[in-house]
Formats: sequence, structure tokens, C-alpha cells
Amino acid sequence: MNQDLTTGKPSRVLWKFCLPLFGSIIFQQLYNIADSFVAGKFIGENALAAVGNSYEITLIFIAFAFGCNIGCSVVAAQFFGAKDLRSMKTTIYTTLIASAGLCAVLMLVGLLLSRQLLGLINTPDEIMKDSQLYLNIYICGLPFVFFYNVATGIFSALGDSKTPFFFLMASSLSNIAVDILFVTAFGMGVDGVAWATFLCQGVSCVLALVFVFRRLAKIHLPEGQRAPVFSGRLLGRVARVAVPSILQQSFVSVGNIVLQSIINSFGTAVMAGYSASVKLNNLVITSLVTLGNGISNFTAQNLGAQKPDRIRSGFRAGLYLVWALCVPLTVLYFFAGAPLVKIFVDNPTQKALATGVQFLHIVAPFYVIVASKIVADGVLRGAGKMGPFMVSTFTDLLLRVALAFVLSRTFEETGIWLSWPIGWTVATVLSLLFYRFARLKPETPAEAIALETEAAVEAEDAAEGEYAEL
Repeated sequence: MNQDLTTGKPSRVLWKFCLPLFGSIIFQQLYNIADSFVAGKFIGENALAAVGNSYEITLIFIAFAFGCNIGCSVVAAQFFGAKDLRSMKTTIYTTLIASAGLCAVLMLVGLLLSRQLLGLINTPDEIMKDSQLYLNIYICGLPFVFFYNVATGIFSALGDSKTPFFFLMASSLSNIAVDILFVTAFGMGVDGVAWATFLCQGVSCVLALVFVFRRLAKIHLPEGQRAPVFSGRLLGRVARVAVPSILQQSFVSVGNIVLQSIINSFGTAVMAGYSASVKLNNLVITSLVTLGNGISNFTAQNLGAQKPDRIRSGFRAGLYLVWALCVPLTVLYFFAGAPLVKIFVDNPTQKALATGVQFLHIVAPFYVIVASKIVADGVLRGAGKMGPFMVSTFTDLLLRVALAFVLSRTFEETGIWLSWPIGWTVATVLSLLFYRFARLKPETPAEAIALETEAAVEAEDAAEGEYAEL
């Protein structure tokens, strides 16, 4: 059901909207956690290292899908808040078309260069074959990743965070079952883990798109209006949000690949321990980022409705929300690190277990700090302040990569883990300062946005003739 985030008590509205998002990301992470769990438990430590190794490269592709998600979501939410439903629909159709083209290019590049990408991160020979197999199957499923991400962005723009949650819950639980079935019953290896993810993501994507188009069909435009299926001007609007997000996520992924290459130099045992613990870490960070996306949608709708005071209230409510999530997970990871790592590795070597536990002990106490950054980033992104958002993110990334190189020479792998909290802390200070001095007012009033879009559509109609009406 569509939800107007511009009315009601901000804290209550935001919590109600974001809690299903948190549930969704837990099930989203179950895809990767299930792959690592099955690989480590039923295949072996090398298989776990291969899945974790490939995962760092898949994050590059996910970065592009995420950019399409957030670009569509923020712009569509602004139009939804301004009650400009025609422009909102055209924004959605335009993003879907552009995403299809971008996805095709990435699939071609990925399949041609998968081995070279794995070579760049110093993938050991003993896991190269399995790593490439997993990565190639994942790349074949990129259309599902892209269109599912855009679909969830559309639901979020409409204030609906529950529908994606139900899809993810069903598909993630199915993925666990199919993972185990393919590996144990059919005797498949890493390819079984990859095909299970491919299959379940595909089903989830198709269902999400069906529901998106059904939802859009119920949103009726005023008599005489029609929504063009493509607008170059609106694609530019989406790109102004999407491209910085893609660059930010891509450079973070590249940074993670550089870090992975440093980690790989310490051997398979360190790789396996890191692969297990970073899954747990990613569960927290990705959950926080998803909640930050919810705050972006809240900000965008209220910006479109010209209600900046609600944005400040939403920021405070968002902080309480992410802190409530971080504190218990910090305690859990710090005091139960060993049994959590053992979930992913059956009879881990002493080195692998010690590596995983040490990583969690170093990064977990700083979750509250990075959570504050993510909330501030969510407001900045929803308000279209992409410059400050990117500055803080790149500061975090560059610090982590540079410090990992420097500190690992003295403290070995421990130095790599220490780079995380240092980068997070500096970047958080920057994000909070940018938020504090941000001008949270619409650059273009809602009425002017509608008139601008109307003029653009009329010009495109005249130039290109007849559009299909959806």
C-alpha cells in the first residue's frame, strides 16, 4: 500500500516505514550468508574462501544496481510528495529502460573479464576455478539484481516498505533450502550455491515487477494526461542522484577489492576467517544503509511537499532507530564472535577462527559511529546534496585503503582491521558537519517542478511524436 510520508508524527512515520526495510535487508543478506554457510559447512574452507573472494567483485555490479535504485527512488519520491504523478510514472519507466541498457553492458564486460578481475585481487590458484565459476553464474543473473533493485526503489518512493519485505522473506528462505538441496542431494559444489541464488533471485525479481506494474496501473492520472515512457530530461534528473551513488558504491567496492588483495596475501586461513566475519559485518552495515535509504525517501517526499522541518525531526528519529539496532549487535559480535564465525566454517583452523574474532572485536564497537554517518548521508542524498555525501564517503574509503597498506606492514592483518574504525570516525564527523549546515529546502518549488516537467513533456511530444500510454 502506498504511504504518504509527509503527514503524521515524523518519528512514528519513519519507524513504521523503516522497520520493514530492516527486515528486508536481513533476508537480503541471507542470500550471501546462506551461500557462505553452505559452502563452508558442506563443501570446505576453500569453497568458503572462493565465495567470499568473488563476493567482493559482485559488489561492483551491485553498486550499479543500487545507484539505479536510489536515483529512481529519490526522484520519484520527490514527485510523489509534490503530487506530480505524471512525472513520477515517467521517472519510473525511464529508469527501467536505462537500467536494462546499463545491465547489458555490465554483463558483457563481466563475462569477458571475470578471470582478469579475480587476478587483480591476487586470487590464489587453488580457489581460482571455483571463484570464477561462482562469479560467472552471478553475472548471468544480473538482470534479476538490477530490476529487483529498481522495483524496491519504486515501492520505497511510494512509501511502501512492506511488499518488498514479503518477497525477500520468501525468496531468501527458499534460497537456503535450494542451496542445501543442490549441494547435498545433487552433489554440486560452488556452482550449486551460485545457481540456487540465481534461481531464487529470478523468481523474486519477476514477482516484484509484476506487482510494480499492477501498483502503477492503479495510480490514475487526471483526465487527458498520459505518462510518456521515456524522458531524457527526467533521465538527467535521475542520473544526478544515481551517478554519484554508483561512483560512491563502485569506489567503495574497488576499495574493498584492494583490501581483499592485501588480505589474500596473508593466506587462505586469513581469507576464510575474514570471509566469515565480514559477512556478519556486512549484515550490520547493509542494514544501516538500507535504513539510510528509507530516510532518503522520507527526506525526498517531504522536500517535494516543501516541509523541511519534518526532515530535521526525521533525522533525530533516524538516529534513535539505527542506534537501537547497533547496540545489541555490537554486544553480540563482541562477546559471541567465536561461535558466530563457526557458523560459517566447519572445524575452522585456529588461524581462521582467530582472524574472524579479531576483526569483529575491532570493528563492532564503532557501529554506533558509522550509523550516525549513514543517517546524515541519507538526509543529504534525499535532499539531492550529492557533493557533500560523496566527500565524506571517499574520505572514509581513501583512509581505509591507505591505512590498510601502511598498518599491515607493521601489524600484519590486524593493521587492516584497524583501518575500518579510523576511516568511519573521520567520515562521520564530516557527514554530521555537512548535515548541520545543509540547506534543506527544495531548490525548485513543487509548482515549478510540475510546470518544468509539463513543458519538457510537451516539447518531447512535439519532437518525437506519439508515445505509448501506460
